[in-house]
Amino acid sequence: MTTRDLFDRQLAAIAGQDLEALLAQYHDDATVVRFDRVARGPAEIRELFTAYLSAKPQVDEIVSLQVTDDVIFYNAVMTIGGNRVTTYGTLVVRDGRVWRQTAAALPVT
Repeated sequence: MTTRDLFDRQLAAIAGQDLEALLAQYHDDATVVRFDRVARGPAEIRELFTAYLSAKPQVDEIVSLQVTDDVIFYNAVMTIGGNRVTTYGTLVVRDGRVWRQTAAALPVT
């Protein structure tokens, strides 16, 4: 499994609204950092992604993607909660799972 495979599984889990598949991507000691909140560990990350998937996120376009052995840096256009947004994020991979993630979304203008 490559880091790119992990990213593709992430996209598939979002497209399929599959909470369990999404959570399986994350390390037990993972941290997700967004401007509105920080989620640490399985319980907080479950809560974060339960709310996220309830907004019916849809990846419309991957604008830019940079993948190394252990870092994924992306820019995508998405529809979240009916709003089109430009998203930016980083996933740091450890032992084949997401260990750290940053994510930000800005309205498409």
